[in-house]
Amino acid sequence: MEFLKTHIDFIIIALLGFMGFIAVWCVIERLLFFRKVNLNEYENQESFDDAISENLTTLYIIYSNAPYVGLLGTVIGIMIVFYDMGLSGNIDVKSIVVGLSLALKATAIGLLVAIPSLMAYNALLRKITILSNKFKVHLKSVEK
Repeated sequence: MEFLKTHIDFIIIALLGFMGFIAVWCVIERLLFFRKVNLNEYENQESFDDAISENLTTLYIIYSNAPYVGLLGTVIGIMIVFYDMGLSGNIDVKSIVVGLSLALKATAIGLLVAIPSLMAYNALLRKITILSNKFKVHLKSVEK
Protein backbone atom coordinates (compact mmCIF):
# COMPACT_ATOMS: atom_id res chain seq x y z
CA MET A 1 0.00 0.00 0.00
CA GLU A 2 2.90 2.34 0.68
CA PHE A 3 4.11 1.92 -2.90
CA LEU A 4 0.69 2.99 -4.21
CA LYS A 5 0.54 5.83 -1.74
CA THR A 6 3.81 7.33 -2.92
CA HIS A 7 3.71 6.51 -6.63
CA ILE A 8 0.09 6.37 -7.84
CA ASP A 9 -0.02 10.04 -8.84
CA PHE A 10 3.13 9.71 -10.90
CA ILE A 11 1.98 6.49 -12.54
CA ILE A 12 -1.46 7.79 -13.52
CA ILE A 13 -0.18 11.20 -14.65
CA ALA A 14 2.63 9.58 -16.65
CA LEU A 15 0.18 7.18 -18.30
CA LEU A 16 -2.23 9.99 -19.15
CA GLY A 17 0.65 12.15 -20.35
CA PHE A 18 1.78 9.33 -22.63
CA MET A 19 -1.77 8.92 -23.93
CA GLY A 20 -1.96 12.67 -24.56
CA PHE A 21 1.37 12.61 -26.41
CA ILE A 22 0.21 9.74 -28.62
CA ALA A 23 -3.06 11.56 -29.33
CA VAL A 24 -1.22 14.73 -30.36
CA TRP A 25 1.16 12.69 -32.50
CA CYS A 26 -1.74 10.94 -34.28
CA VAL A 27 -3.48 14.24 -34.98
CA ILE A 28 -0.33 15.91 -36.32
CA GLU A 29 0.49 12.87 -38.45
CA ARG A 30 -3.00 12.84 -39.98
CA LEU A 31 -2.98 16.57 -40.66
CA LEU A 32 0.40 16.32 -42.39
CA PHE A 33 -0.84 13.34 -44.39
CA PHE A 34 -4.00 15.20 -45.46
CA ARG A 35 -1.91 18.13 -46.71
CA LYS A 36 0.09 15.91 -49.07
CA VAL A 37 -2.50 13.33 -50.11
CA ASN A 38 -2.57 12.76 -53.87
CA LEU A 39 -5.83 11.36 -55.23
CA ASN A 40 -4.07 9.89 -58.27
CA GLU A 41 -2.01 7.49 -56.12
CA TYR A 42 -5.01 5.31 -55.25
CA GLU A 43 -6.71 2.81 -57.52
CA ASN A 44 -9.98 2.35 -55.68
CA GLN A 45 -12.16 3.77 -52.94
CA GLU A 46 -11.26 1.10 -50.39
CA SER A 47 -7.52 1.68 -50.56
CA PHE A 48 -8.04 5.43 -50.35
CA ASP A 49 -10.37 5.13 -47.35
CA ASP A 50 -7.91 2.81 -45.60
CA ALA A 51 -5.08 5.28 -46.13
CA ILE A 52 -6.94 8.37 -44.92
CA SER A 53 -8.42 6.71 -41.84
CA GLU A 54 -5.15 5.30 -40.51
CA ASN A 55 -4.39 6.06 -36.82
CA LEU A 56 -8.00 7.03 -36.14
CA THR A 57 -8.53 3.89 -34.08
CA THR A 58 -5.66 4.88 -31.79
CA LEU A 59 -7.23 8.28 -31.23
CA TYR A 60 -10.59 6.63 -30.55
CA ILE A 61 -9.03 4.30 -27.98
CA ILE A 62 -7.35 7.22 -26.22
CA TYR A 63 -10.43 9.44 -26.01
CA SER A 64 -12.64 6.61 -24.86
CA ASN A 65 -10.24 5.25 -22.20
CA ALA A 66 -8.51 8.34 -20.75
CA PRO A 67 -11.42 9.11 -18.39
CA TYR A 68 -11.29 5.53 -17.09
CA VAL A 69 -7.56 5.75 -16.41
CA GLY A 70 -8.19 9.00 -14.53
CA LEU A 71 -11.06 7.40 -12.64
CA LEU A 72 -8.81 4.50 -11.69
CA GLY A 73 -6.35 6.97 -10.19
CA THR A 74 -9.17 8.64 -8.29
CA VAL A 75 -10.51 5.37 -6.92
CA ILE A 76 -7.06 4.28 -5.78
CA GLY A 77 -6.51 7.71 -4.21
CA ILE A 78 -9.80 7.44 -2.31
CA MET A 79 -8.89 3.92 -1.18
CA ILE A 80 -5.61 5.29 0.19
CA VAL A 81 -7.45 8.06 2.07
CA PHE A 82 -9.80 5.53 3.68
CA TYR A 83 -6.91 3.19 4.45
CA ASP A 84 -5.03 5.99 6.21
CA MET A 85 -8.18 6.94 8.13
CA GLY A 86 -8.59 3.34 9.25
CA LEU A 87 -5.00 3.09 10.41
CA SER A 88 -5.04 6.34 12.32
CA GLY A 89 -8.42 5.70 13.92
CA ASN A 90 -8.92 9.42 13.75
CA ILE A 91 -11.45 11.12 11.54
CA ASP A 92 -10.08 14.52 10.68
CA VAL A 93 -12.31 16.31 8.21
CA LYS A 94 -9.48 18.47 6.90
CA SER A 95 -7.26 15.51 5.99
CA ILE A 96 -10.19 13.66 4.41
CA VAL A 97 -11.17 16.61 2.22
CA VAL A 98 -7.57 17.30 1.20
CA GLY A 99 -7.02 13.62 0.38
CA LEU A 100 -10.21 13.39 -1.65
CA SER A 101 -9.50 16.58 -3.56
CA LEU A 102 -6.03 15.32 -4.45
CA ALA A 103 -7.53 12.01 -5.56
CA LEU A 104 -9.94 13.80 -7.91
CA LYS A 105 -7.10 15.40 -9.86
CA ALA A 106 -6.56 12.12 -11.71
CA THR A 107 -10.10 12.24 -13.09
CA ALA A 108 -9.62 15.86 -14.10
CA ILE A 109 -6.42 15.04 -15.96
CA GLY A 110 -8.14 12.09 -17.65
CA LEU A 111 -10.84 14.45 -18.89
CA LEU A 112 -8.21 16.94 -20.03
CA VAL A 113 -6.79 14.22 -22.25
CA ALA A 114 -10.14 12.81 -23.40
CA ILE A 115 -12.02 15.98 -24.37
CA PRO A 116 -9.45 17.41 -26.84
CA SER A 117 -8.89 13.89 -28.22
CA LEU A 118 -12.62 13.53 -28.84
CA MET A 119 -12.74 16.93 -30.53
CA ALA A 120 -9.76 16.07 -32.73
CA TYR A 121 -11.24 12.65 -33.56
CA ASN A 122 -14.52 14.21 -34.71
CA ALA A 123 -12.73 16.89 -36.72
CA LEU A 124 -10.55 14.28 -38.43
CA LEU A 125 -13.58 12.09 -39.08
CA ARG A 126 -15.28 15.01 -40.81
CA LYS A 127 -12.15 15.69 -42.89
CA ILE A 128 -12.02 12.01 -43.86
CA THR A 129 -15.65 12.14 -45.02
CA ILE A 130 -14.90 15.20 -47.15
CA LEU A 131 -11.78 13.61 -48.66
CA SER A 132 -13.62 10.36 -49.33
CA ASN A 133 -16.38 12.22 -51.17
CA LYS A 134 -13.79 14.21 -53.09
CA PHE A 135 -12.14 10.93 -54.14
CA LYS A 136 -15.50 9.56 -55.34
CA VAL A 137 -15.92 12.60 -57.56
CA HIS A 138 -12.34 12.21 -58.75
CA LEU A 139 -12.96 8.55 -59.70
CA LYS A 140 -16.06 9.49 -61.66
CA SER A 141 -14.16 12.17 -63.56
CA VAL A 142 -11.32 9.75 -64.36
CA GLU A 143 -13.76 7.11 -65.63
CA LYS A 144 -15.32 9.52 -68.14
